[in-house]
Amino acid sequence: MSRVSELTPEERAKLAELAYYEPPEPVRHEPRFPFLRRLAGPFIALGALVLKFGGVLLKFKFLFSIFVSAAFYVWFGGWWFGIGLVVLLFVHEMGHVLEAKRQGLPVSAPLFIPFLGAMITMREMPQDAWNEAKVAIAGPLLGTAGAAALWIAGIALDSNHLKALAFLGFLINLFNLLPVVPLDGGRIVAALHPVLWLVGFLALLALVAYSPNPILIIILIVSGMELWQRWRVRNHPELQSYYRVTAARRTTIAVLYFGLAALLVLGMEATHLPRDILR
Repeated sequence: MSRVSELTPEERAKLAELAYYEPPEPVRHEPRFPFLRRLAGPFIALGALVLKFGGVLLKFKFLFSIFVSAAFYVWFGGWWFGIGLVVLLFVHEMGHVLEAKRQGLPVSAPLFIPFLGAMITMREMPQDAWNEAKVAIAGPLLGTAGAAALWIAGIALDSNHLKALAFLGFLINLFNLLPVVPLDGGRIVAALHPVLWLVGFLALLALVAYSPNPILIIILIVSGMELWQRWRVRNHPELQSYYRVTAARRTTIAVLYFGLAALLVLGMEATHLPRDILR
């Protein structure tokens, strides 16, 4: 006879209850400081990637810088914003690269700097201000074309995100046309007249005073240092020869510069969307 048959009716009832007993699920505690954990997430992932592939990434500064910038932008505004912004910056910089290579100038791959955009470096200066202006304006020209392509795609697909990215692209390229020495605009207007640097510097100074911004302050400081350096060597014969541009070329640059600025303003007006639509 089995041992169960020796149990009393009360013991058998308790045994039946235990047969259907399910232990409670463990209590799950919400993580403390969720915002800090979310903030640290991209940096932890980036650190893990650097530890694993750091040697390879550092050999390819372009890949490393574009990954870091994309990680920051994705964290800041989401996937569509981060990836879209990196693409816009890349297209802009490739305009500089293509024109520099067309002139036979050795040029680096774009280097991305989070929240400051991207840049290229040339190991040789162009022959004169005319050629430098062509390298400088090639970036905003191609960048504007890229933003226009996103605008067309946004209309075709009825995508507010693509339209917003097009607006951002127009804004970035218009900002780069400011006649300030470190920006593309400063190198373009040099083919018109270097005195426009002072106009751009004063305008930037007024903008910083009206609406202080860390990025604008950095650009202002760099602009002031470079403007002072160029002023000190303004009477050097080679520098005077460098900035000697024919009237026909000045007219060409002026039409491209002011015409592109007007198109960018119109593009921003056409692609501007209320902020609530993107939520």
